[in-house]
Amino acid sequence: MLENRCDCAPQNQDLVDTVKNSLPNFDEIMDLSDFFKVMSDSTRLQLLISLQHSEMCVSDLANVLNMTKSAISHQLKALRISKLVKSRKDGKTVYYSLDDEHVEEILAMAAHHLKEK
Repeated sequence: MLENRCDCAPQNQDLVDTVKNSLPNFDEIMDLSDFFKVMSDSTRLQLLISLQHSEMCVSDLANVLNMTKSAISHQLKALRISKLVKSRKDGKTVYYSLDDEHVEEILAMAAHHLKEK
């Protein structure tokens, strides 16, 4: 089995040690990676941006994105599992909204960053 190993000496060992010790553990890195994978899908991103305006039901979201209710539900499930959206039931209708203010802040920061250029 091949191992990826650095083949050079560090220029600043103290800095290398500090950064290595500050890295999250592997499970946390994987969770972060999964979080960004979920957000990287253009349909899911459109859903998140739509939900910044108001909570919405599947039918309304399907009309906004011009997609089937089934396709929207499938994407909302991934967002729900990742704790990016939450749902509430009112009679037979399920309404979706952003899980908390952090999701909105992440979207706003990303948009702001892209507009800086």
